[in-house]
Formats: sequence, C-alpha cells, structure tokens
Amino acid sequence: MDSVTFNVDGMSCEHCVKAIVKAIGELPGTGDVIVDLENKKVTAAFDGGKVSAGPIRAAIEDQGYDVIG
Repeated sequence: MDSVTFNVDGMSCEHCVKAIVKAIGELPGTGDVIVDLENKKVTAAFDGGKVSAGPIRAAIEDQGYDVIG
C-alpha cells in the first residue's frame, strides 16, 4: 500500500473527520484514513493499481475542504 498526506484547511470537528473518512473510503483501493484535526492533515493509504492521489484529493475537496499545496 502507498500513502499520501494532504494539508487540509477547514476541518474543525468530528463531523469533518467522519465526512472525509467516508468520502475517501468510498473510493476503490483505499485503506486506512487518518485525520489529524490539530495539525490539519489527512493521510490515506491506497493501492496505486486501483486509485491515485488525485481522486483522493478530489474526494476531500468535494466535501467542501481546501487541500493546500
């Protein structure tokens, strides 16, 4: 499994965590998702043969959060 970490602005509560974990988890080939509210980071494990970092980033942005960088 590969992993990617994004800096994400706009997350502030447990609802944010659940929304992001659910959105990423719906993508094929994704694994564990760790949301760090304090440091505003989202780390997702994924199978590079099934999904890339781009759709994971898009899933976060589709929930209304800003991915920085």
